[in-house]
Amino acid sequence: MSNVQNISTVSASVRSAFDFDVDKFPLFGPDNMKTDQYGLFRSDTGYIEGVKSISGRYVPHSTDDVCALVEAASTMFDGDVTCKTHWNRGHYVSIQPTDEHRRAIHGKNDNIFPRVIIRGGFDGKGFHGTMGYFRDACSNLAMMRKVAGTCVSIRHTSGLRDRMNFLVDTFGELSEGWENLVSVATAMESKNVNLDNFLGSLFADKAPTEAEFQAADDGDKVRKVTSYNDRIEAITKRVVGERAKTGRVALEKDAPKIVSAWEMFNAVQGYYQHDAQAKKGFKSDFARILRSANERYVHQAENLLLAA
Repeated sequence: MSNVQNISTVSASVRSAFDFDVDKFPLFGPDNMKTDQYGLFRSDTGYIEGVKSISGRYVPHSTDDVCALVEAASTMFDGDVTCKTHWNRGHYVSIQPTDEHRRAIHGKNDNIFPRVIIRGGFDGKGFHGTMGYFRDACSNLAMMRKVAGTCVSIRHTSGLRDRMNFLVDTFGELSEGWENLVSVATAMESKNVNLDNFLGSLFADKAPTEAEFQAADDGDKVRKVTSYNDRIEAITKRVVGERAKTGRVALEKDAPKIVSAWEMFNAVQGYYQHDAQAKKGFKSDFARILRSANERYVHQAENLLLAA
């Protein structure tokens, strides 16, 4: 769900998207045997699969708590915001400010825009607010784990609206995180890497053996070789296409493929967000964003490129 709206009315769209309650009910064993465990249930669809049982002391958060978080996060931006919502065994909300917050990383066509992702799960890990970025050159929405100040945690509790001043101050910390994120992106743009060497290092644990490569060269169908080559080709294709979109010089056919660390990270992240085969439950755009955010090769790419 997506709506362009004023901050003062942002809660209405979130409440409309999450127009159900989450409650706990006791779980029973065979023959109605009592237990000390409870399960979580949505008021509209019933039992929430994939969430661990909880104790009687656990109090699930409410839609109003999510709205309070969204309102507090929205105070970071002036003017209208775009709000997108998603449910995956918990509440997710993406908050996007107006285009005036755009920051250029390379020329006029490689820009990033701030995105605040709020997560309210039922896994005992509390609420999280993350400052990410949307890159218009590739439609990536990415979150970088190693950039200081881009994540805040809020204790999982009910009645968050009564702590609004605390929430506003907490999310205000992400404003500094956005500046850090822009600085890191600019620094990555100034560093060059060899595309082939980097991808070879990143996916070393997936690389076929020499014997498997040889068998494929001899005409045999070797699934591991095909999968490996397809992945490398898809990421390389992303780099080539995004260089054209952003006004960078085209890569020469027979020369080493030298690209910026910024391009390289976005190509890997974009591959897992847009191109990699999606498993069950990862078909929607928001679900794919979450999938790439939790992908270990995206994390490894960030670590390697920041250390380059």
